Amino acid sequence: MLHRVEPYVTYGYPNLKSVKELIYKRGYGKVDKQRIPSMDNSIIEKVFGKYGIICMEDLVHEILAVGPHFKEANNFLWPFKLKAPLGGLEKNRNHYVEGGDAGNREVYTNELTRKMN
Repeated sequence: MLHRVEPYVTYGYPNLKSVKELIYKRGYGKVDKQRIPSMDNSIIEKVFGKYGIICMEDLVHEILAVGPHFKEANNFLWPFKLKAPLGGLEKNRNHYVEGGDAGNREVYTNELTRKMN
């Protein structure tokens, strides 16, 4: 399935700093199908206490490391949109290896994430 959308999307492997920035800045929680704007540790402990996740750092670690309760942690986070990157994109029609923007950026996805956050 990824091969079919590869010419239209860019993806890669984010590091801890990028994931932490995204969750702290753009992350909203989902409690009782309601969007909770400020995620503090008391809300996270109430929802994930039974899984051993008691603070934001534990939630970030669970998402980044794809731990045993990744599905629950991922479903808790409300989907977020990123803004257009500062400075724009290079070429939408070319693969990243060819000087474009689509395809696998591997570890270089962190630069694009910082431009879009």
